[in-house]
Amino acid sequence: MFGRKKKVAAVPRKIPVNLGIIMDGNGRWAKKRGLPRQAGHVTGAQVFRKITKYCQKCGVQYLTVYAFSTENWRRPQEEVDAIMNLLRQYLKESLADFQQENIRTRFIGDRTALDEDIRLLMEEAERTTAHKDGMTLNIALNYGGQQEITAAARKLAEKVAAGEISPSAIDEAMLEGALYTEDQPPVDLILRPSGEYRLSNFLIWQSAYAEYVFMDVLWPDFKEADLDRAFEEYARRDRRFGGV
Repeated sequence: MFGRKKKVAAVPRKIPVNLGIIMDGNGRWAKKRGLPRQAGHVTGAQVFRKITKYCQKCGVQYLTVYAFSTENWRRPQEEVDAIMNLLRQYLKESLADFQQENIRTRFIGDRTALDEDIRLLMEEAERTTAHKDGMTLNIALNYGGQQEITAAARKLAEKVAAGEISPSAIDEAMLEGALYTEDQPPVDLILRPSGEYRLSNFLIWQSAYAEYVFMDVLWPDFKEADLDRAFEEYARRDRRFGGV
């Protein structure tokens, strides 16, 4: 005779203040369906809009999404061009969708390699949402964690050369203040769908004590329920930050 099924205690809802998402698997999603890789990026962009709004609804205060890395330029030119055209479309149409949301949009990364029209659209998106005090959305575009730290070190070196600061004054707080995310708290959770298990040069400094959740679902298939599962896993973690 079977005993009564034991109840599993519900995990208290615990939402990360600062969340990073590596939106991965667009190309593989398209390949599985016999579609061109850019079709996966189109669907992935739609998922991004949906998940961003859901993050705000859940109470995430800072969200950073990995849209295009410094290494992504190595992809076939046709795919790079498709991503850039999709970005143009996104900046013209999708960000207008966020105008109804209390979301402040920022872009992090090296803008110099991007076309001028894209840079102008990025600046407009930042300017028109700068007054909002809800969730901050960081879109990492032509971004790499090593590149970010190198740029921050160069910025401080220039201040030393100009006599504004002494080398001995440089500490972790000062370097952190020279990063793209200078006014934001450390990352609490890095989420990567697609079945890959690596950081891929994403938020290296900011995620020093972040938790990681890797999920075997391609980004275009990612749902709100998948984010809920990631938050449940995050809630189970015992974050000691080097202590006991």
